[in-house]
Amino acid sequence: MARVCIQTTDFDLSKEADALRLDDGGVGAVVAFVGTVREHSSGAAVSAMELEHYPGMTEAAIEAMVDAALARFDIRAAKVIHRVGRLDARDQIVLVLVTSAHRGQAFQACEFLMDYLKTQAPFWKKEHTPDGAHWVDARVADDEALARWGISGGNAA
Repeated sequence: MARVCIQTTDFDLSKEADALRLDDGGVGAVVAFVGTVREHSSGAAVSAMELEHYPGMTEAAIEAMVDAALARFDIRAAKVIHRVGRLDARDQIVLVLVTSAHRGQAFQACEFLMDYLKTQAPFWKKEHTPDGAHWVDARVADDEALARWGISGGNAA
């Protein structure tokens, strides 16, 4: 099973979680994070978001993130699905799934992967608002979240 999928199509949380734990009787916890397109950002209405990436480079960067999570936490498996292309408000953007024997490590690894994704994954986001479309800048809060793990950020939005 692929650990990283970049796709235009939507995903099904239940099916992905079931597939990740299916053949592993040692799984005692499955933690999931699903990110969606917000209807508002920085006080402006958002009708859609476009996500771009560098094929191959993006997958490799996220694979390295998964390797880092596996090395840092006592987890059994992890999967990241990230959508690209045009997404409407309320659409699902990203899924991070982590399995472990116990919940604590799964929660930490899931949060670590999301913090890493927000700052280090090579994605570019453009929000569509009533005033037009604009590229989304990286947020200081995302870099601060990554710094909790001892990693400096400042890359992608």
